[in-house]
Amino acid sequence: MKRPYDATAPEVKHDSAMAYDEELADRLRELMAGEAGLTEQEMFGGLAFLIGGNMAVAASGQGGLLVRVDPTESPGLVAGSSAEPMEMRGRKMDGWLRVDAAAVEDDAELQAWVRRGVAYARSLPAKS
Repeated sequence: MKRPYDATAPEVKHDSAMAYDEELADRLRELMAGEAGLTEQEMFGGLAFLIGGNMAVAASGQGGLLVRVDPTESPGLVAGSSAEPMEMRGRKMDGWLRVDAAAVEDDAELQAWVRRGVAYARSLPAKS
């Protein structure tokens, strides 16, 4: 289902080389509307949503969702969901999960991951 464009969302300039799911980005933008300290930034080949300068979630350039979580919770989240540890240059990144696009087609599932990412980002010191 196509989500309406939110004219109040911050403007982000998109590099044409970036290829991420814009519908997912719109859904993330809608779910995170009104979050204090929210910014958008191109990262990891996708579009990241940051709270206080800390990434909470991102529409990945490789498809699906990236979620930042408490590193101590990563193993349990991977074991109990479709999430996998994010890998960068062949190295697993503790506290960073990749969730397949099919797993976040459901709005409730996406919202649960967004809440988890926002909560962890808010737990970190804000970056200036």
